[in-house]
Amino acid sequence: MANTLAQWEGVPTPGFEVTVVGVWPEVHTALGLRVPVCEIADAPTPDWVIVPALASIVPEKLLPALRHDDVIDALGVLRSWRSAGARLAAACTGTFVLAESGVLDGCDATTTWWLTPVFRQRYPDVRLDAHRIVVPSGAMVTAGAALSHLDLALWLIRSNSPELAALVAKYLVFDTRLSQSAYMISDHLAHSDPLVERFDRWVRERLGSILTLDSIAEALGTSKRTLSRRLDAVLGKTPVEYIQDLRIERAVHLLKTSNTSVDRIAEKVGYADGATLRTLLRRRLGKGIRELRPRE
Repeated sequence: MANTLAQWEGVPTPGFEVTVVGVWPEVHTALGLRVPVCEIADAPTPDWVIVPALASIVPEKLLPALRHDDVIDALGVLRSWRSAGARLAAACTGTFVLAESGVLDGCDATTTWWLTPVFRQRYPDVRLDAHRIVVPSGAMVTAGAALSHLDLALWLIRSNSPELAALVAKYLVFDTRLSQSAYMISDHLAHSDPLVERFDRWVRERLGSILTLDSIAEALGTSKRTLSRRLDAVLGKTPVEYIQDLRIERAVHLLKTSNTSVDRIAEKVGYADGATLRTLLRRRLGKGIRELRPRE
């Protein structure tokens, strides 16, 4: 689309030449389709390498997939390309392949939001920011879940021509999205750890109340330090940050499913007034009340 529109609209750009390569002569997709590829030995050194996602969206299948022979072969190639100066990109579960190769160590990155606990535990040397949809970091760029592949592609086009990226987005009827936060299901993430799950349940039942770390730790029969350490290990967040996530999640639900006033919703989720809630929604989700509640 970018190449076609650049030529059609007269946008000055060298264009993009895309080659599908593989460590083996033929690739079989999860649906059984056969994809002809150029073997890596015959491919020129690339400017960018975009790693495809693996067709495994749960840890029980994803982690074993990282040990497949073709993935292991690809890890060595990725390291070689990076040493040769190529820049690397991946979205969704493809970010696990980049991380497995070690090239993301010391870099900022994002990944599929519901796999953040296992990513964080498996790759502690990667600075994970699961809220953002696209995270550039030096010669690497990663994107979030599934359709974030489109965000990644537009980012790559934008780095070449902002004008062309804006044009492609309009033709694809694609809105800019800055955060995965609006799509995250906190309850899903909390199930990764028993203590975090109990914390999640206890807080959800009291979102409209004044919550202190002392009272929460006492109610759960643990120490503040242990609670903070477990949340950081599993979710990469402090208790206060996670409580804020839950409050925003509840507020968005109420905005979309009720006619309750913004001030009353703010009260229900533990904020002093609607202005505070509006500011947090804009900061965390990049959206205002009108976008979340079109009829207001």
